[in-house]
Amino acid sequence: MEDIKKIVKETELKHIAIIMDGNRRWANKKHLPTAAGHKKGVDSLKKTLKACHEFGVKYLTVYAFSTENWNRKPDEVNFLMELLANTIKSELKELNKNSVVIKFIGDTTKLNKKLQKILNNAEGVTKNNTGVNLQIAFNYGARAEITNAVKEIIKEGIPEENITEEIVSRHLYTSNIPDPDLLIRTGGEMRVSNYLLWQIAYSEIVVIPGFWPEFDKEKLAECIREFGKRNRRWGG
Repeated sequence: MEDIKKIVKETELKHIAIIMDGNRRWANKKHLPTAAGHKKGVDSLKKTLKACHEFGVKYLTVYAFSTENWNRKPDEVNFLMELLANTIKSELKELNKNSVVIKFIGDTTKLNKKLQKILNNAEGVTKNNTGVNLQIAFNYGARAEITNAVKEIIKEGIPEENITEEIVSRHLYTSNIPDPDLLIRTGGEMRVSNYLLWQIAYSEIVVIPGFWPEFDKEKLAECIREFGKRNRRWGG
């Protein structure tokens, strides 16, 4: 897929953000338990991460668990926590071997101590890697992120006249990470679901009807081709 690499290079596509929607609907369509959809979704993430490396995309941010997802059935919430822990533990060696940098964005202090330790360890092990930067948004909500940034700015005593967009950006979970160039949503829903509201101000958005467990290298390539057709005007 040399054409995809060419598009990535010519458009300077650095960062792709994804709303991984449709795990439950995919499972229901296949008459499978919800857990099967979430497990299959992990496979799609692995394929997508590998494809980003191949295509030359440096940053990938995925929406794994929102602050609103706590409202789901306890069994599903517990399964998602276990799935994250087990996936990180089983995949960390391979991710590190492939020089992936892992970062978790969101309020991870609300997670149990055991899971926090697993996430912190993954970040520590991979922090000096030089490959794709994978941000996993877990217990993440954009409004909460912006609210937290405002609190931090106030706490630091920064005068009102000195507060700029750069200052706000520096206090977000994604500080030191470029804003997404492309936002992909699977599952066909036409909304952003409280995801990276500040960061996607000028992102190109591609919504595809297929569910997340169906997403793969070819689907990512299709989205990048669509991105390559866009004329980004940055509000001008």
